[in-house]
Formats: sequence, structure tokens, C-alpha cells
Amino acid sequence: MAAPLDLRNITDEVFEFSQGFVNLKENVDNFFLFVMGMIVFFMQCGFAFLEAGAVRSKNTTNILIKNVMDLFISGVSYWLFGFAFAFGDGVADRFIGLNYFASSGVPHSKYALFFFQFTFAATASTIVSGAVAERCEFVAYFVYSVFITGFIYPVVTHWAWSSGGWLTIGDTYSSLDNESVGYQDFAGSGVVHVLGGIAAFMGAVMLGPRIGRFHRSSKTVAPIRGHSVPIAALGGFILFFGFLAFNGGSQLSISNPGDGNAVSIAVVNTVISGSCAAFMSLILNRLHIFGNTWSLLVTINGALTGMVAICAGCNVYEPYAACVIGLLSAIVYRTYSVLMVKIGVDDPLDAVAVHFGGGSWGVIAVAFFDNTNGIFYARDLKSAYKLGWQFIGLLAIAGWTLVLSGLVFGIMKAFGFLRVSQEEEIKGLDIPKHNEPAYPVEAYGHGHIERLIQILENNPTVVTQGFTNVAYENEITDRGNYENPETQNVLRNGYQEKVPSKEFHPSTPANGVRVTAPQGEVRVTVNDTKL
Repeated sequence: MAAPLDLRNITDEVFEFSQGFVNLKENVDNFFLFVMGMIVFFMQCGFAFLEAGAVRSKNTTNILIKNVMDLFISGVSYWLFGFAFAFGDGVADRFIGLNYFASSGVPHSKYALFFFQFTFAATASTIVSGAVAERCEFVAYFVYSVFITGFIYPVVTHWAWSSGGWLTIGDTYSSLDNESVGYQDFAGSGVVHVLGGIAAFMGAVMLGPRIGRFHRSSKTVAPIRGHSVPIAALGGFILFFGFLAFNGGSQLSISNPGDGNAVSIAVVNTVISGSCAAFMSLILNRLHIFGNTWSLLVTINGALTGMVAICAGCNVYEPYAACVIGLLSAIVYRTYSVLMVKIGVDDPLDAVAVHFGGGSWGVIAVAFFDNTNGIFYARDLKSAYKLGWQFIGLLAIAGWTLVLSGLVFGIMKAFGFLRVSQEEEIKGLDIPKHNEPAYPVEAYGHGHIERLIQILENNPTVVTQGFTNVAYENEITDRGNYENPETQNVLRNGYQEKVPSKEFHPSTPANGVRVTAPQGEVRVTVNDTKL
């Protein structure tokens, strides 16, 4: 005769199994957040290389150490204050969190969330460093980074991403049978990028343009080129990779039904939007109105703008919508980029155009392209309210950041430690600030002393970027940037209608080399063959 079933043992086993399943879900979600967060963490490397390539060689170390310190400043300030303001609760829960300071009382289950959100805070701060590059004091950089990651950004995070935030809750409407409508921003088009773009704009305005960038009386703009397109391109590739985790990881979990689909949709839409924006930016810059060249750097920034714009609704868009948003992102980016120059704001990285331009368009696009509640799908009163809340969120984030970042930069400017001295700016920041030039002269050379002596005895002339387009046999002359003779002449003597051409030769040309150098151009002739 079979033994009777022990229901208590069965119940205990079922409970143990269910508890183990709950623990497994929690572990899987935590692991997902840590992996996604590590990739977003690596985006700092992308920002570092993009910015390093976009500045002049004399400021490379300075911009790199700022990007390195972004992580560590954010790590401290977000741990002490930021996470508490962002995801704590309290009497002012709709506006700001008031517990979890310095991780006090944070459940271990929320540590993965802390890490992931910390990487977003570091991203918001890094956006600013590109706009203030080459002339911002190192101490000033510390100050604004602490304020952004410790207070300005976390409060906005609480509004939009905390369960009790006022933008998250929205409002209920009797006309919708008391249904609530609120602000939607899945991966931070507004929370991260609009905020970072506005802070970057205020920093660039308060600092003023780099020396030689604008000549007001003649209304001329001197191009100040970065020193390495390959390094900037490497940074762009890293950022493209990081954005897949930035947007996909914003699902915050992977174990619930539908999580995998949501992450997949977000990643695919990010690729589509970035791709379409890159292609459109390339075409736009080929048009005479924008530049008439196939520009690599413009293409990279255009792709980034598309990925910024898709953040807000990448989990609720159809692929065709991601394509449309990306195409329009390119137009937004080029428009803001030109506008910044027109109003005399010097933004070396186009950070404002990429992040504020792309982010603001992305926040508004959700109201139209959301495949459930968007205006193009629902065509009802709720979708109209949704558009209104997207504008409310955009204006609230922009206004909050504009006022507070303006105060931070304005106070530093008033006390005289916002901008470096004119001498340091002209000579570069690597040596006076860090004593670590990125490309020390003494580290170069091949050791053939006889050849070096011969060059020195022949009264050498430094020649840069004279080359031949082999494919078309057209002479290519490269016009320099801030260091070029035209700009230097403007700085010393003011604008002139005609800058006289000057030609000079080495006293004893070596190997038939002759150098002719009209001001601002370089041509090299070897054995009567023009290069």
C-alpha cells in the first residue's frame, strides 16, 4: 500500500522552489543592469577620444583628464547626494528624494540600479566638458561637475523616473474618465541629453569663445580644427556601441514577460535612427548651404544626434518611425550647429546641437510616434494631453538646468576662476596645468643624428599638410586653423581686406625641395614636381 502524501513537505518544496525562482529573477535583473551599466561606463572612453580628437594637440591631456575625472567626481557626488535626491522618498517626494544619502539604508537589491544610474549621471556631466573645452579652468570643471551630478541631474531624474516624481505621475483628467497622463522619457532624451545640452550651452556662453574663433567687426569665423580625426572617429565608434546599452538597458530588467522584446525593439530602433541620421547628415553637409564636403565628423555627430533623439521612445516606436526620427534629427543637428555659430557661441564639440537639439526633438517625437498613445496612432484627446506633458517636461527640465547651471557658471565667472588666462589658452593647457604634453617633442625622432644636423644646417622650414590628391591629380591646399597666419594677423593687427602673400625658400634646398607658402596655405615642390 502506497505511503500517504505529506502535504506539508510538498508545500515546503513548492515554497522553496518559488523563492528560488524569485531570487533567480532578481539576480538575472541585477546582472543585466551591471552588464548594461558597464557598457555605458565605457562610453566615457568614447567621449574622451571624441573630445581629444576634436581639440588641438596642446590641450589633449587637459581634455582627457577631465573625462577621466568625470567618472570619479560622479562616483563620489552621486553616492553622497545624487542617488538620494533621485530615488529616495520623503515628505517632498514629488519634487526630490530625501533618504539614501551616502548609501545609508539602501537595500542591497538596489545597488545594481545605483550603478546603472550613476553611469547616466556621469554622461550628463561629460556632455558639458566638450562645449567648454580648451579654455575652462580645471577647478571650475570640478565645481560644475559636482553640482550637475550631485544635485541638478538627480532632481530631474526624480521628477521623471522615480515612481513618486511629478512628471511621472502627471495628472488625471475628468474628460478621460479620470485617466492619468504624464511625461514619457524611456532612456533620457530630456532627462540626460536636454539637461546636458542646456548646461553645455550656459557654460559656453559664460566662458565666451576661444581666442581667434570669432572676429566681431569683420563678422568672420575662423575654423579651429581638432588635431586628430582618427582619434575622434574611434570615440564615435565607442559611443555608437555604448548607446545600444544606454537605450536597451533602460528597460531596467530582463526577467519579466516582454522585457526581452522591449530591449530588442529599443536596440534595433537605436541602430535605425542613428543610421538614418548619419546618412542624412552626410548628404546635408554635401549641400552648398552647409559645407559642400563629405564630412566624417559631421556624419559622426549626426549619428549621435539620431541616437539621442530616439532615447525617449525607443521602446514604443515602429522601425519606420525610428527612420523618420533619425532623418529629422540630422536636420535638427545641422540647424542648431549653424545657429550656434550665428549667435557667436563657441561649442568645439557641437555638444549643444547634438544633445539639446536631438534631445528636445526626441522628447516631442514621442507624442507623435508612440505606437499606442501617439497622435499619429490614437488621434484622440489623450494623445493631445500627452503632447502637452511632453512640452511641460521639456520646459521644466530646460528651465531648471538653465537657471541652476547659469548660477553655477555665473558665480565662478564673478569670482574669476572660470576661464584660464589668455597666455595659458594661447600656449595650451597641457604643460602649464599638468606638465604632461600629450605629444612631447623629445619623444619623437629616429636617432639618425647626421640627418638631423643636415636639416638644421639647411635652415629648415616647418611644412604641414602639403599633399597631392593622387586619384584626381588636383592640387590640394590645406588652410590651417587658429595657428594659421591669417588668424594670427587678425589677432595682432585687426582685420584686413587683403592679406599679402609671402613666399620663402630654404637657403640650401635639400634634395630639390622648394617650399612656397602664401599666408594660410602650404605648397611643396620636389624636383619641379608640384605636390
